[in-house]
Amino acid sequence: MGNASGVTLEELSACQSHQWYRKFMTECPSGQLTFYEFKKFFGLKNLSDSSNAYVKTMFCTFDMNDDGYIDFMEYVAALSLVLKGGVQQKLRWYFKLYDVDGSGCIDREELLLIFKAIRAINGIEQEMSAEDFTNMVFDKIDLNGDGQLSLEEFMGGIQGDDTLLDMLTQSLDLSHVVNKIYNEINSEQQIN
Repeated sequence: MGNASGVTLEELSACQSHQWYRKFMTECPSGQLTFYEFKKFFGLKNLSDSSNAYVKTMFCTFDMNDDGYIDFMEYVAALSLVLKGGVQQKLRWYFKLYDVDGSGCIDREELLLIFKAIRAINGIEQEMSAEDFTNMVFDKIDLNGDGQLSLEEFMGGIQGDDTLLDMLTQSLDLSHVVNKIYNEINSEQQIN
């Protein structure tokens, strides 16, 4: 995922774990980030129902043990995926994120809902509408034409099409989130 505003993997790796832990504990003193705190941390308020559902789905994908909270280890794992994860790992995460109902397949409605929500949250204005993008994805990678994308179709199709891969990774670029965290840690270090 992109690195438009400056945090490199080397800089992130150089950050000592206690600094990340201190930042996490400052944001959520209980040691467990709730959905409400997750939205507050990223400045997500007054969301539409569909955007709120997308944020909830994203929260749940980071809540790896399904306990309703993101603990420090899940937080670190999420940051690691965003920054260091390979294409395969990220595509599996995207698939889980898009499979809103957990059926093991992504249908057009799920994909369209997620794309609309992502654009609303990120304020993304693109030449192609969410509907057109959803149709393009299905036209290119729904190999058996059943109106659903299996994990295999999704992974193979996205990896086999550079345009789709670029568009997908750009729409879910979370580097601004990591940069925000990194900059806050640096500011705290300079104060101390």
